[in-house]
Amino acid sequence: MPPSRQTSELPDRIGSYAVLGRIADGGMGSVVKARNDSNGQLVAIKLMYREMTDNPIMIKRFEQEFRAASKIEHPNVVRALDYGEWEGIPYLVMEFVDGEPLSKVIEKESPMGEVEGLKLIAQVAQGLHRAHKQNLVHRDVKPDNILITRERMARITDLGLVKEQQGDLDLTRTGRGLGTPHFMAPEQFRNAKNATVRCDIYSLGATLYSMLTRVTPFKLASPLDAWMRKIHNEFTPPREINPKISERVDWAIRRAMSADPMLRPGSCREFIEDLTGRSTRKSTAPAGGTVDKETWYLTWRDEDDKFHSVMGTIGAVRRSLKEGLLGDARSVKAGRKKEGPYLFLQEIPEFRDLILAISTGESSDRETQPDVSSAITPQTISTGSGSEWTRKSKTVARKQPPWRQILIVGSILLVAAVVVGGVLIYAFSG
Repeated sequence: MPPSRQTSELPDRIGSYAVLGRIADGGMGSVVKARNDSNGQLVAIKLMYREMTDNPIMIKRFEQEFRAASKIEHPNVVRALDYGEWEGIPYLVMEFVDGEPLSKVIEKESPMGEVEGLKLIAQVAQGLHRAHKQNLVHRDVKPDNILITRERMARITDLGLVKEQQGDLDLTRTGRGLGTPHFMAPEQFRNAKNATVRCDIYSLGATLYSMLTRVTPFKLASPLDAWMRKIHNEFTPPREINPKISERVDWAIRRAMSADPMLRPGSCREFIEDLTGRSTRKSTAPAGGTVDKETWYLTWRDEDDKFHSVMGTIGAVRRSLKEGLLGDARSVKAGRKKEGPYLFLQEIPEFRDLILAISTGESSDRETQPDVSSAITPQTISTGSGSEWTRKSKTVARKQPPWRQILIVGSILLVAAVVVGGVLIYAFSG
């Protein structure tokens, strides 16, 4: 007998699979554990509720999930193995994952440690990144759709709402939002058909929020109220709930959950770089050489079109940016080798948060992530002109920002005026 919402009956067999027991009941059907008769492989089978088989949209979503999940080969994505019908009921065969949903892990670990949370969310991001590279948007990233194995590996599942960015896999109607309100991006409420990678980034940030605070974002709000609060960025910063969260991770989560999608990271890679303050890209060094991850080379032109080039550690550069010693920081470029290539600082994870803070007027007191950044000590930075590098050096702390120089000059002129005035008064009075 095919399962239904009202009964707990399970068949003994589904096609060539022997049913071993129930795993869970979802919105579209039951998930059971089974064994493949031909090779003995353990699998998970999602069997649609029989009362939903008259709904062509539900059937197409089942088929869509199979196409998407079979297309992605990645250790952090649960792969689809087979698709068929049993007594007129569609079923989907997936890899069996010996673990439990992240939502249950969050309930048991109150709250999850930051290092462990970043480790797991990075795995989820890697799986999502692969999907995005294949032009697929998940649209329903949340703790219930992430499985954690006994070995603490995260695996994304439930691709029933996936959307192909350049194709016809999308099954939503214009003006209709799909997903889970608590974790869904605000623009997805309006029209899930137009969901982009940045919608998944929002959900990824909301999932990490829940992991590190044990609080579901907007949990007590109705869907309409949740949407209104999301478009106004009205949520408690995670660090206010859990003070153990570092300033950098707090900032990265809030950026990922920005109401404006263009203010969020543009990729899963960028989100992880925001969290760690470190680039995920490999740096290539000259033959036989190495690249010092702490040393950066910067170039820029000032208001007089004079070219400057400096070298310094991450810490020295960040202090220079905070103190305004490099002029308009948005025009500064940096590279790990003095011969280049050079990128604008906003494109570099080690400095991106400061540049965005300068652009928006936010506080920029955060430092790089303690557990991934080595100790940074003060270091002099060498300066030069043109494309030639010189041995002349100036310590960052000694260089004065323009406003400080103006204040000093103004003070000197004021004192001089007072002295001269006093002399003149004295002379005329005599």
